[in-house]
Amino acid sequence: MRTAGDQEEPTTDRRGRSEMLSRRGMLRGAAVTAGTAALGLGAPRAALAADAPGGTGAPGGTVSATARMGGTSITMSVVNGALQWAAERHGRTVIDTSALGLRLSDGTVLGSEVRVIRSRHRTVHDTWSPVYGRNAKVTDHYQEQCWDLRDTASGTRFGVRIRAYRTGVALRYVLPGTDTATIADELTTFVFPDGTTVHSARDEDAYNPVAPGSIPVTGTSSTDQGPLTDLPLTADLSGGLIACVCESSRLNFPRLMLSSVPGQPNTLSAFLMEHTARGSGPVETTTTVTTPFATPWRAVVIGSTHAELVDNAELVLNLAPANALTDTSWIKPGKVFRCELSTAAGLAGVDFAVARGIDYIEYDAGWYGPEFSTVDATKPIAAIDLPSVISYATGKGIGVFLYVNRLALTDADSLFGLYKSWGVQGIKLGFINDGTQAMTNQITDWARTAAEYRLLIDMHDDVRPFGYERTYPNYVSLEGVRGNEQFPTATHNVTLPFARNIGGPLDYTICYGQSRNKTTNAHQMAMAAVYYQPLNFLFWYDKPSKYANPASWPGLPWFNAVPTTWDESRTLAGSIGEYVAVARRRGSTWYLGAMTNETARTLSIPLSFLDGETSYTATVYADGAPGSSPYRTPVVVSTRTVTSATTLSVTMAGAGGQAIVLEPDVS
Repeated sequence: MRTAGDQEEPTTDRRGRSEMLSRRGMLRGAAVTAGTAALGLGAPRAALAADAPGGTGAPGGTVSATARMGGTSITMSVVNGALQWAAERHGRTVIDTSALGLRLSDGTVLGSEVRVIRSRHRTVHDTWSPVYGRNAKVTDHYQEQCWDLRDTASGTRFGVRIRAYRTGVALRYVLPGTDTATIADELTTFVFPDGTTVHSARDEDAYNPVAPGSIPVTGTSSTDQGPLTDLPLTADLSGGLIACVCESSRLNFPRLMLSSVPGQPNTLSAFLMEHTARGSGPVETTTTVTTPFATPWRAVVIGSTHAELVDNAELVLNLAPANALTDTSWIKPGKVFRCELSTAAGLAGVDFAVARGIDYIEYDAGWYGPEFSTVDATKPIAAIDLPSVISYATGKGIGVFLYVNRLALTDADSLFGLYKSWGVQGIKLGFINDGTQAMTNQITDWARTAAEYRLLIDMHDDVRPFGYERTYPNYVSLEGVRGNEQFPTATHNVTLPFARNIGGPLDYTICYGQSRNKTTNAHQMAMAAVYYQPLNFLFWYDKPSKYANPASWPGLPWFNAVPTTWDESRTLAGSIGEYVAVARRRGSTWYLGAMTNETARTLSIPLSFLDGETSYTATVYADGAPGSSPYRTPVVVSTRTVTSATTLSVTMAGAGGQAIVLEPDVS
């Protein structure tokens, strides 16, 4: 049934299997099982307009449609029956001609022999306010092109949607009908221009800059094996252009990885995880969904400069489902201090939190016993009088987080309800086995269940973001990265803003004042502004007694003051793996963080983002004379008056940084 405004476009139907899709199928080698349900039409159409202006038909069996927004474009095409896509930024190639398609469990390939049945488009321009985030307002402005398609060999109907934002592009597949469908593989490829370097990392490894076709083979007998990389995956293109592949709206679907393709040096192909990241739980070689169903968005966040990429990260949120909670007044991101496992340490942690502007204390692994041999997380060890600590914390306005290993999460509803009755405000879930469809459903269920009990969630270990913090904003943070508690290199630290943090919030456990750091203390301080981490664990590995003499630790006032969520964010300078400078505003005060890799450097930072009618006092926490190791480089504090006409010279030692507070002067 055709709705008003929908119009079929003539197409040329040609047979022929895409060589790229065929190679992808041989690479994957997924098991094929019979029983795929027939798929009919039935996707919602009411909001879609007619006759996509980007759609064209050309001789030789080609039809295409392009979505454009703010200099960014994404095009989908059918060329001799095969589905393809490509993306550009200001006329420059971001993704070269690449394959589209799905493989069903009965062997049907949706994308190799198709005909366009209907083409539609729409343009959306809206703004929305997140519960918390990088900015108080988010602009959602895109053009979308939609194709309803028919596989000419089997008659199966499906669809593809593409979107262009100023900040990047996205695509997803739609399976219509009122039955089930079983997907064996996703055939999407990402063909990058010559000269591209991708920053690849799997699990909690360090980032490895390689050519797209040279991702190393990893995995074990109990995990997915191959030349695989996790998302977000950042591609450094020639001429300063940069892109980051992410996913959003991953619901009832396995996590996406990307794989190098033999013989295709610039190509990465989709790989749907069949094992969990840590290799536990059942293997899932296919994904069964109830139709109508839309796959997760495959997003490419794009920056004309490396700094712009960081500011475009909200594309992932725009693609995610809207907030599902009617009351979010109880959701309070903030700073967290981890306590040692005793009553006295908890009480001292509360006092430290009050003195240092920290919002929560946390009891981590071991508070209910050895986490891999104790599955009862309802009883604290004898050394912790948990009711007394929670009562004391509540009376001081400090919340309490508890850590729970996944092995103790067999009945999350009962456990979360118990914690809420105790007065707990948040839960940190550990050793989460993200990857399969079942684990995606488990993660989203934990977030929903926690919301029912008004509990915040921090998901740890090998998990990856997909925009769910917009849908359930109590899902405040997650790890999914080689953590700062492992004392990584400064190069790793200045890769993260352009890679993992593009996909979503980051829990990175700042280790100020740690002798094992490979960076300066000012570098650690700057992380609080550079990274978007709405739940920020501070002073990791430390005791309150370490800071009993504040004069010995000149960075403390910075941590006292710096927020974790923002009204406005601006990336001022950056180059992946080299350096970064970010300014974020809360109220009328700006917080600026700058970090460098192992190379000392000075950045010239114009303060033109400041209010032009106001002068500001800049409190600068900088690297002093380099010490015998980065950790031994002192923090030097100075103040000066600045205005929007000022250009700061931000000098950083090797593996160093600066942290700057810009407060408006009161006349």
